[in-house]
Amino acid sequence: MRIVALLRHLVYLTEFFIRAKWLQITIKEPVKRRKAACKNTSRSARKFLKAFNITLTIKNPEILNELKDKNYLAVSNHVSYTDIILLASLESFSFITSVEMGKNFFLGNITRLGGSLFTNRKNPVGLKQEIENFSRAIKDGNKVVLFAEGTSTDGRDIRQFKSSLFQVALSADSPILPICIKYNTIDGMPIDDSNRDMVCWYGDMTFVPHFMKLLNRQISAEITFLEPVYELTGKTRQQLSESVYEQIYGCFHTADTEKA
Repeated sequence: MRIVALLRHLVYLTEFFIRAKWLQITIKEPVKRRKAACKNTSRSARKFLKAFNITLTIKNPEILNELKDKNYLAVSNHVSYTDIILLASLESFSFITSVEMGKNFFLGNITRLGGSLFTNRKNPVGLKQEIENFSRAIKDGNKVVLFAEGTSTDGRDIRQFKSSLFQVALSADSPILPICIKYNTIDGMPIDDSNRDMVCWYGDMTFVPHFMKLLNRQISAEITFLEPVYELTGKTRQQLSESVYEQIYGCFHTADTEKA
């Protein structure tokens, strides 16, 4: 069955690359090309959601629908590459990712062809230009996703957010949509310290071994859309970061609070 699952992924990946390359060749205007690339990513993500056997529960979907015709900065916690599949299956997002990811031959090609934006988290020299580029992407009509922890984690907690890229929303004068991602079970068992590394991808983990272990599993996950931040006037990026963090942190630990 793992062979069948692998072949299914390869077919969907081939479809993604063929369509992405075609869009790259035929659409010369950069803004239109990014929007088309994001739509292609969303289309492929819906297929990969099934290929990964992920059952996704969506909480407060009316909030996402409320923002359907708006451009905004979405802010989410981050534990795995599958986060991108979950989010992209619901909306044509453009994801902010690291230049290190862009240098990876396989994942770098996917992110570039998928309409991603790149940030150099280790070198703040170009931060001003990055903020300008990302805010311009929102003004151009994109919905941009920021993983504000700055890296993927082991999924035990939410790290404090890095506030610098919240300036993107201020510069674009766009709403902020907080999003909480949780993985609940794998193969019917609750996610805990015995199995979390099968889903979470972080630190020095390499992609291929992790991906192979994840093949042919059954995963349940949930995405909660939280209260959008519309009023940005007079707020600093630090204040926005703290406000959004509180929402996501509270949502992430809701189950723990209920159990206690």
